[in-house]
Formats: sequence, C-alpha cells, structure tokens
Amino acid sequence: MRKQLDELLDIKESARGGPDPDATRRQHDKGKLTARERIELLLDKDSFQEIEQLRRHRATGFGLEAKKPYTDGVITGWGTVHGRTVFVYAHDFRIFGGALGEAHAQKIHKLMDLAIAAGAPLVSLNDGAGARIQEGVTALAGYGGIFQRNTRASGVIPQISVMLGPCAGGAAYSPALTDFVFMVRGTSQMFITGPDVVRAVTGEEISQEGLGGADVHAQTSGVAHFAYDDEETCLEEVRFLLSMLPANNRESAPAVPCEDPADRRGEALYDLVPADGNRPYDMRAVIEEIVDDGTHLEVHERWATNVICTLARLDGQVVGIIANQPQSLAGVLDIAASEKAASFVQTCDSFNIPLVTLLDVPGFLPGVDQEHNGIIRHGAKLLYAYCNATVPRISLVLRKAYGGAYIVMDSRSIGTDLALAWPTNEIAVMGAEGAAGVIFRRDINAADDPEAVRRQRVKEYKAELMHPYYAAERGLVDDVIDPADTREVLIRGLAMLRTKHADLPMRKHGNPPQ
Repeated sequence: MRKQLDELLDIKESARGGPDPDATRRQHDKGKLTARERIELLLDKDSFQEIEQLRRHRATGFGLEAKKPYTDGVITGWGTVHGRTVFVYAHDFRIFGGALGEAHAQKIHKLMDLAIAAGAPLVSLNDGAGARIQEGVTALAGYGGIFQRNTRASGVIPQISVMLGPCAGGAAYSPALTDFVFMVRGTSQMFITGPDVVRAVTGEEISQEGLGGADVHAQTSGVAHFAYDDEETCLEEVRFLLSMLPANNRESAPAVPCEDPADRRGEALYDLVPADGNRPYDMRAVIEEIVDDGTHLEVHERWATNVICTLARLDGQVVGIIANQPQSLAGVLDIAASEKAASFVQTCDSFNIPLVTLLDVPGFLPGVDQEHNGIIRHGAKLLYAYCNATVPRISLVLRKAYGGAYIVMDSRSIGTDLALAWPTNEIAVMGAEGAAGVIFRRDINAADDPEAVRRQRVKEYKAELMHPYYAAERGLVDDVIDPADTREVLIRGLAMLRTKHADLPMRKHGNPPQ
C-alpha cells in the first residue's frame, strides 16, 4: 500500500507541476500567473478540492497520441471564498495552450453540472487558445455543451468569467452568456475574428489589444463589466463581488454587521446636489454619502457613463443602485445606458437583490442616430426589466424626472413599491421651457414682446404643474423627504419590504424586446 501511495503522490505532483518547467517560466515572462496560482489567489487558503486531476485525452492523430498530460489543460474543482462554496475551472495555458478538447470539455461539463446541483457560484478563469484543432468537430461540440449549461444556469447560480488571456472565436460566447466578465489590461483579449481575418476581409489594420482588449470591452463594446491592471487586483475584486452575491436564486445575498448608523444624517447632500436643475454634479458622491461606509462596487463603470449601476450595502444588506449621472450627457437615457441598466436590473432581480433607483433624468437622448439604431426598442428593454422585477423596489427623485424617461426609471406607474422625492424634484412631461413653447405657442407668437410672454408662461407652468408637491398630491409620490434623511428612509423601506412576495403570471417565459 505504501509503495502504491508513493506512486500516487508522484503522479499527483507531476500533474500539479505541469509537463514542462519551461512552460511555467514562459507564462511568467508574459506577465501571467499559472492556472494554479490564480486559483490560490481566488479561493480561501487551502480550500481547493480538485476533481479529475488525472484525466487525460484519448485522441489520436497529429501527434496527440504521444502527448497525454494529466488534467488535459484545465483544472477543475471547488473551494471557498469568504467561507462560502464556489466552483472554479481554470484553463492551463502551459498545456496545449489551454485549448479545449473532448476530455477538457467533459471536465468542465461535469463541474458545471455539480455547481448547478449544489447551488453555488461558478467562476471560470479563461486563458485558452480556443478549440483544439487536432480533435476537429469533437472539440467544437464541447463548446456547445458549455453554452447549453451556461444557459441552464442563467439566473440560477451566479456565473463569473475572468479573462486572463486570449479568447477568440466561438469560445467568446461562454463569457458573453455569464453574469459578469472581468478582464486584465495587456494580457486578455476577446474577439470573434482576430486581426488577421479582419485585415484579410476589410483591409483594416488593428492589434489584438485594439480589437478586443480590456479597455475596448470595458469602455466601447460593454462586453466587460470590470477591467484591471493586474491579475492580483482582478481576482481580489472577484472575491469582493462574490461577497455581495447569494449562492443561488433561492437565497438572499449575505448580510454583514454594519457599524455605520442606520439613522446617520447626510447633511452633505444639501451641498452635493445643486437645486438648479441645469447644474451638473457627481451622482457617485451622492451614492457614497448614502451607502454603508461609502463603499460600493460599480458595474460597467466606463461604459454608458450617463447611468450608474452599482452594488452596495444599506445597514449591512446588499442593494443594487441604478442612478442617472448628471456629469455625463446630463444624465439622459440613450441606447447604451438603457441596455446597461436593463441588464443590471435583471441580474439583481435574478438573485433577490433589492433595487434602489435615484432619478435625475431630463429624458431620452434625441437624435437621428438614436432613433435609427432603435432607442425605442432598447429603451423598452429597461422598461421590461423593471416591470418584470419582483424584488423590493424603491425609487427616489432628486431633481428632474421628465417624460418617458421618468416612467421607465421605476416610477409608481410601473410598479415601484415606494416612490420618494426630495423637495427639489421636478416631475413633469417635459421641462417648463419646452412645455410652455408647445402649450402657449400662439400666445407667444402673437405677442408684441414674445420673450416677455414666454417667460411669463414658463413661470405659470412651473407654478401650476412643476411644483415639488404636484405628484405627491396625486399619489404618484409616497413621501417628499428631507435629503439628509435619505439613508434612514431607504433602510426603513427596505426592511419593511424584506418579506415582499410577488407572483408573475403563469408562462413558459417572457418575450422581452431584443
């Protein structure tokens, strides 16, 4: 038995070390960690339990029969993050460049099935060269099995993709199906067709980083939710995100003890938000004043910056916050902002995270490009997401809330549980200047002094329909609150709604706008 145990230990040590010591050095020379080093950073110390470590492929041809390393280029197993179970698989670029073959795919399939059955988050550490060409269509079928399981797990367990190397072709669709995508600048890229194909087909010259690097996907395409400068920071932020998410859709997000008083007054808000609706301010400062210890994790921070989507805690309980950002495009809703917010609302609703919406929105962005590219269709995605959400929902109007954008941003009429407002709110069909120009056009044009009449009509419209209590008088706002009490009022409202139960109509699934 001891002799056989020694043999087992030698085999396992060989599997952990990899087939070629030089391959580890080459990985480090690229500024990249090995798959096992990444897993050690992600999981709690000594918590990783590997499965199928001794798996080898059985393919033949093109020299494969002479090269059968243990693990087959992917490390699979589970461990803990902050003491909670998390499943993880990591491509090992040192073996076949992390390329996916039949055995490699079957290991991932098994792990995904385990994660779904156990009801625990799944994290993929991606660093692979795509399908293993030597195995042909068998490798491609392996991707199909991953995609099918990504879809089955959607809205059931959190799925996080961490891009730590190249991801090209069909392989890029698995991260696209997951809830959150992390990327590292300089070492990770994602694209369907690489620079060589782009050059051959279109004549465009572009680098891998310029085509599908972290900044491109974090700022331009919106494919990446987070981008960081190094792997260590990236994996630490993955741990932080996991601390804000429930294990599955049947649980609530983990609560933590909170030393920030629930009744702390936020008198700084008086100065952070100008009463003049035309003056910009940073909505992030407002969020930081309201949430526990000023800490939050912003999703898609650099894409569609006119809306903020962030995870935070109020009295130790996780909430998702959606807020217009007056510093960017005056906080209007456009195509990208609508898509960003809709996706965030759906994710929070999937995992039982209450929603707080902070409104300061002058409307939808006007323009031919917006209309031709489907602002109606994309804006409807946000409307659908809110209307379909069953988690506790609280909306708060800080200043402007005009037109259809007000309705879409979780107004009373589409089902928010509590509708609140500050005394600086202006809830109306449109701004007073535009409204007066429409209603009193004839009077203004016929006047001897059109500008004086226009100013008078604007003043009348504001006094009649845009005073801060107009919506409250009609039951469209539940309360107009002191801004300094915002934190306490939100915490009390969310505590009341914690036992909320809402049923959706019987159906196979909805058909949201695409």
